[in-house]
Amino acid sequence: MTRAPALPVAISCGEPAGIGPEIAAKAWAALRGDVPLFWIGDPAHLPADVPFVTIDDPAQAAAALPRGLPVLTHSFAAPNTAGTANPANAQGVIDVIARGVELVQSGQASALCTAPIHKKALQDGAGFAYPGHTEYLQALAGADRAVMMLASEQLRVVPTTIHIALSDVPQALTPDLLRDTIRITADGLRSQFGIAHPRIAVAGLNPHAGEGGAMGHEEVDWIARLVTEMAGEGYDLRGPLPADTMFHATARARYDAAVCMYHDQALIPIKTLDFDRGVNVTLGLPFIRTSPDHGTAFDIAGTGVANPSSMIEALRMAHQMATA
Repeated sequence: MTRAPALPVAISCGEPAGIGPEIAAKAWAALRGDVPLFWIGDPAHLPADVPFVTIDDPAQAAAALPRGLPVLTHSFAAPNTAGTANPANAQGVIDVIARGVELVQSGQASALCTAPIHKKALQDGAGFAYPGHTEYLQALAGADRAVMMLASEQLRVVPTTIHIALSDVPQALTPDLLRDTIRITADGLRSQFGIAHPRIAVAGLNPHAGEGGAMGHEEVDWIARLVTEMAGEGYDLRGPLPADTMFHATARARYDAAVCMYHDQALIPIKTLDFDRGVNVTLGLPFIRTSPDHGTAFDIAGTGVANPSSMIEALRMAHQMATA
């Protein structure tokens, strides 16, 4: 029996003044024989030397791939100047993300891979009300809560609190929030990564995981108890562990993902280990979403030197998750 061709991965254009258009084009060149994909955006924002084919429907992407980057056109209000965000284009960036979600949820695309956005540019130009991609996708999907995972071949990490000041973390970090993060992480490892019995390491909040209360009390007061309770419910957990000894090679071999307490506790290890190939995966959504693990890089936009490795890995991972 002939197997139906895989649905393509949709790429949202992200901030057009950043490196998004360039790395999407480079990813197409690297993956056109392996990953079906198409880009949603204004073709006028692509680098001048990029071959592209406009399509009217995602189903046309496969036939277009050998000839150029398949582009589902979404017109923007203004031209693009590399390195300088135009406030007039902010609403277009937001609308492209929403269009990508609609295509995935309607079964026209297998997954959504989002190019980087510049949150201040969206706030200034369109009053964007969300701290980042993750929270906006959660709202679009009507999900109770979405969780950000950073993944590479060497490490998967999940921050429990994300885009808040470090001084706000102890108040924001609650038993319900941590329980929910662990649950969503375990569910995502099973459903999206095919790990039947996921092993999760839970970091402590304080240095040395509080050292018995000498360096902080959260571990003693409730984190250790929560980990024990969830282990009794069938979750394979270990912790709370000192964050400074969780990420060397031997320690990483003992778990499938690490749940951390705040943004930098999670992101510094993976960006140190695998800066160019880390992938942002959103767990807890009713569809697959990946993204390169870097920003818009206005300082090098338009120069042709942007490294597409993270975008390539994000597209490859999205396709693998969708076809597993």
